[in-house]
Amino acid sequence: MEAIFLFLGPEIGEKQDAVDEIRAGLKGSGDSDNALEETAFYAGDTPMRDIVSVLRNGSLFSDARLVFIRNAENIKKKEEIDALAAYIVDPADNTTLILLSNENGVAKPIENVIPPNGKRIFWEMFENRKHEWLVNFFRREGFSITGEGVDAVLELVENNTESLRRECSHLCRFIDSSGKEKTIAAEDVEKWLSHTREESAFTLFSRIAHADLVKSLESLHTLLLAKEAPPAIFAGLTWCFQKLRDYLFLKEEHAVTDAELRKIGLSSPKARKDYEQAALFYDTWSVDACLSLTAEYNVLLRSAGQGLENLLMDRYVYKVWEAGRR
Repeated sequence: MEAIFLFLGPEIGEKQDAVDEIRAGLKGSGDSDNALEETAFYAGDTPMRDIVSVLRNGSLFSDARLVFIRNAENIKKKEEIDALAAYIVDPADNTTLILLSNENGVAKPIENVIPPNGKRIFWEMFENRKHEWLVNFFRREGFSITGEGVDAVLELVENNTESLRRECSHLCRFIDSSGKEKTIAAEDVEKWLSHTREESAFTLFSRIAHADLVKSLESLHTLLLAKEAPPAIFAGLTWCFQKLRDYLFLKEEHAVTDAELRKIGLSSPKARKDYEQAALFYDTWSVDACLSLTAEYNVLLRSAGQGLENLLMDRYVYKVWEAGRR
């Protein structure tokens, strides 16, 4: 098995499946349940010299080690790049290193020394693959789902397989416990998923769409207390604001019809109500301003210390709310 991996891209679920496969292989190679020692670092939080020192020093208690460096796109300083690249060229025995990033690349000197079989980019699934994935998921669980039901799930859940798998598992349990038939329709998704799921970037957008600053901040704080990563929140809000721009375009063209709304991925009544409400406060200019703010604060949060996270996220939500007041 390769000792160095670089896993890139926004598709969190498939990326996690690949990590789990490596982990299972390493555990299988040991002689006991304690054969694998795992350590995780976040790039930018721990000096690279300290990370490399941990990598170089073997474990006294485990047969194998698995080390993660998350947010690897934040490795930007020349001395840190050089230190990590030198380690990758000559890695320690019995140590597997996995670099993780939701971006599509990291510093080129690092990418250039990654073994060819160790680099993978996990792209977000195309729409047709998401539909197929959901149909197959429910079939394996003993359910069927209508096309409108699939559309409703995709509107309510972040579009990566990790979030889809988690929320659809909840949905199956809810419907199974209710004793209703095994065919899932859009109204079932609305009833069981939208009212029972935890806070997400999409519930935060719903508060923003209704211009409720207090509830928007409450939703944000719930997400942060649940350890939801700001990049994941920004990714979800980016998707929502892009949908809002599509909705505003239809409105300008006087083409807000059922068929056209379905084309841009708005099928459920709740989602349509959110975007209809948001259109009362935002125009295409302010939506573009919100997308720029989202990109700007995503960069700020990646470079700022964790102590500033709440302050910067509060400021971001206020500025997005303010953009709809102009």
